[in-house]
Formats: sequence, structure tokens, C-alpha cells
Amino acid sequence: MANYHDIRYNFAIGSGADVGAMKLIKTVTASSSGTLSFVDGTDDVVLDSTYRTYIFKFIAIHPGTDNTDFVFQGNVAGGSGYNETMTTTTWQPYHNEADTDVGAPAYDTSDDQAQGTGFQQLLKNLGTDNDQNSSGELWLFNPSNTTFVTHFLAVGNSYNHNDYTNQNFTAGYFNLTGAIDEIQFKMTSGNIDAGTIKLYGIA
Repeated sequence: MANYHDIRYNFAIGSGADVGAMKLIKTVTASSSGTLSFVDGTDDVVLDSTYRTYIFKFIAIHPGTDNTDFVFQGNVAGGSGYNETMTTTTWQPYHNEADTDVGAPAYDTSDDQAQGTGFQQLLKNLGTDNDQNSSGELWLFNPSNTTFVTHFLAVGNSYNHNDYTNQNFTAGYFNLTGAIDEIQFKMTSGNIDAGTIKLYGIA
């Protein structure tokens, strides 16, 4: 069985091997977008039992509002909104351009949720300068399973509004046993000015 590092290696070198092969499902590009959504069965999106693991890669995400966060939520099949219950953890090491502030990995309880229904932070304190953007990825595991909860993990790096590099680590689970078949991304304030999100499936 391929592990996380094997999968990433196969993708990086363009391997055609069956084990850990990634299939590009959908690419969505932001242009002053309030939200970017991936809904199973809509606009060629597949987010069902076809794949056991899904990866969202968010590339060069640029906010329309300074000092805002990039966040996500899910929706259960047949649900009425992006407000599913989740429990999460997140932490960030950071370093500024002036080399005057270097932070050891820090845990901020205001960034996580304990049985919360809000959108979960993925990238923190994003900036709107022309050279500022942020990138990362979100892994969603077996979201169509109706026996167990759906786990996720994410890693990303933000070039934040105060000229810091801020690496963001996030993990958690949707605390429900229904199938998650919709994922939505947005900013906590303002629009997603620019950027691309790609959805991949792993067999």
C-alpha cells in the first residue's frame, strides 16, 4: 500500500503507476470570487465513492481584503448548508522578512474548533500586496463512507500582511457519518481576488 510520501513522490515525477496515481478532476479559478465550491455531480465534479482520497491544491491564492484568512467547510449529501460539525487542531511556525521575529511552532486555540460548525482556517493573515499570495493542499479521506467520521488534514504557507512566512498545519474530522459530497472555500472577509484550486482523486 502506498503511503503519503509515496503518493506525493509519484505525483511529483509524473509516475503512471497505478498505486497512488492521482487523477485531476476539476480546476476552478478565482476572479474576485466570494466562494469557490466543489459539488459532486455539478460541473464535472466527482466527490463520491469513486475515490477513497481526495486532494484539493490551492495555488497562488490572493485575497481581496488585507489581513484575512482562507477557510473551508463541507456539506453532507442532502444537507442544507456548509455548517457541518467538526473538531480540528491547527498550529503555525513563522518568520518575518526582517529576520527579527522567528516563532517556534505555536498553537492558538482561537484557530481551532471543538464540535464547531464554522468554516475552518487553512491559511492565516493573508496579504493583498502585489507580491503576496499563499498556497497549500487539503486532503479529504473517504468522504463517502457512512460508517465512520471523515478525516482531513492540510498544510500550506501564507505570505501574510505583515511580510511574514507563516506555515499552517491543520487537521481534524467532520463528526458525522453521512457522506460529505460538497466542499467550499472562501475568505473570512472579502473575496478571493485570484488563485486556482485543483481537485484530484486517488484510487
